[in-house]
Amino acid sequence: MNESSIFIGIAGASASGKSLLAQTIHSELAAEMGTEAVTIIKEDSYYKERSDLTFKEREQINYDHPNAFDHDLLISHLDALAKQQTIEVPVYDYTVHNRSDKTTTLAPARVVIVEGILLLNDKAIRKRLDAKVFMDTDLDICLLRRLKRDIEERGRTVDSVIEQYKRTVRPMFMEFVQPSKQYADIIVPRGGKNRVVIEMVKARIIQMLSK
Repeated sequence: MNESSIFIGIAGASASGKSLLAQTIHSELAAEMGTEAVTIIKEDSYYKERSDLTFKEREQINYDHPNAFDHDLLISHLDALAKQQTIEVPVYDYTVHNRSDKTTTLAPARVVIVEGILLLNDKAIRKRLDAKVFMDTDLDICLLRRLKRDIEERGRTVDSVIEQYKRTVRPMFMEFVQPSKQYADIIVPRGGKNRVVIEMVKARIIQMLSK
């Protein structure tokens, strides 16, 4: 692939609609440009490998703090994709709070969508993003969505989700995620189904590609 890539960052609170917006833009651009032209990277894939800890110890980690992520690896992977190199993305297993021993091969693409809670909090990541989006969703809605998702998809209990939300999710949102909104180019109300924003982001991507 000879063309350069553009990188779109989508940040915001946990369960704010980041994944839905990323997937919607991905599927619609793929339909227009081809499936190999656009790809997604999730910040969650870059939680640190913590096999040195027991399951009980891993349960107590603050997964909403910047220190929980291996951003250095994510940055190196973004740089590799920018050089049109294939990368091996870690696979994170939420049920055991740790990376699995598998990776996912990801080829470079014209459009790379990166989504995660703390992307805009990291200056080095921000520098590598051509456009930055922040999902500005009410925290009560985020909590309800998180409850449903974590129970159905991640094997959590209602009590564990609520305890984690009170202990780390909401405090870390206030300390790290919410302040990073100032770095966004686009702020999205009403979640990932906002058609005006979807069309706006797609138009911006196509404009950047044309240059």
